[in-house]
Amino acid sequence: MKGMSIYSGFLILMFTLSINSKEIIIEAGPNAHERLQEAMILMKDGDTLIIDSGNYIFEDSLSLDVDNVTIKGKGMNETILDFKNQKTGAQGLLVTSDKVTLEGFSIMDAKGDALKVIGSKGINMINLKTEWTGGPKSSNGAYGFYPVESEDVLIDGCIAIGASDAGIYVGQSRNIIVRNSIAQYNVAGIEIENSYYADVYNNLASHNTAGILVFDLPDLPQQGGHHIRVFDNKAIDNDTDNFAPEGNIVGEVPRGTGIIIMANSDVEIFNNLISGNGTVNLSIVSYGDETDDKNYYPHPKRIQVHNNNYGPSGFDPDLETGDLAKALYEISDGNMPDIFWDGVLPLSQIILGQPKDEQLIIDEEISTSFLTISPIKYMLGFSEPIKTSKQEFNGTISPLNSVVIESF
Repeated sequence: MKGMSIYSGFLILMFTLSINSKEIIIEAGPNAHERLQEAMILMKDGDTLIIDSGNYIFEDSLSLDVDNVTIKGKGMNETILDFKNQKTGAQGLLVTSDKVTLEGFSIMDAKGDALKVIGSKGINMINLKTEWTGGPKSSNGAYGFYPVESEDVLIDGCIAIGASDAGIYVGQSRNIIVRNSIAQYNVAGIEIENSYYADVYNNLASHNTAGILVFDLPDLPQQGGHHIRVFDNKAIDNDTDNFAPEGNIVGEVPRGTGIIIMANSDVEIFNNLISGNGTVNLSIVSYGDETDDKNYYPHPKRIQVHNNNYGPSGFDPDLETGDLAKALYEISDGNMPDIFWDGVLPLSQIILGQPKDEQLIIDEEISTSFLTISPIKYMLGFSEPIKTSKQEFNGTISPLNSVVIESF
């Protein structure tokens, strides 16, 4: 009887929630911004907001701060939130609540970031599009999709075009899945930064400056990015000149980069097609700028690279942007490799050697070219500072666990 009582109570609770939740429909027309923003403010737990087909033109940003709600359009090509006339607000749509699903609409020409999510525990972004329609320009917003300081992040079936920093960016977050999406004509196509536990797969990153970035940076509340899997993606034909505003770190990334890993640990790169990148297909590098952050570790460790398919690269190196391409071009005498590791290690490891469990592991076809350097030997003019053999980097691959995000 006690079990029956608990079950009956559960049914009553679910019935009550169902009764109280409602579906709200917004149609295009006069005062659409006011009606849509009002609906977002007045939504209750469990509500669904339907934005009908149409082109909705806004002068102000939108914001959502209600938990456990869904906002759905009629499709990314049918429901268009157009911010080309935006006068106020730092983004198109700002979300600061938990257990939110956004699906089936586009955010176009936002004054700043297109879709920003801060501090959310549970955010689904499904079949959405962000775009700046005037082509690559430094005046475009920095980010298309921009969840930060969040948990259980899903980006699925989305398109990001024209961001002056990253089309799809997830920063200082944990439990992340980015899949089945397209990033084109951004500076960085997809970027995972200072984050823990991310799966990035089945995406197309093409015609960006750089396709996929896995970065860890200093002077941020969450550091030590780790457990990132990048697999079954196409990082191809990234050939757009870098158009990031001056001073942005991504502004140092050379045109024609497929994938870059910087200062992260426990990263697995596998089963990707990396091809048509004019500078380099895959780079593994340390953070090279000076920092006063004593807690920051600037070197990558436990990086595993295996079973990728490499196509042409290095045929049009960008020698005008940052230092990476120029240094690699000089070191390689213009014979740019598929995989480059900068070889930078802490001084203690230069002297005593890198711990075995932190070493780079590469398991690729014999035809895949590789280059690394001993920076100390190179600067002091010692013999054989450059290595092109992958043999000493052979090792047993220890697959990382897949990421699981909490459903709601």
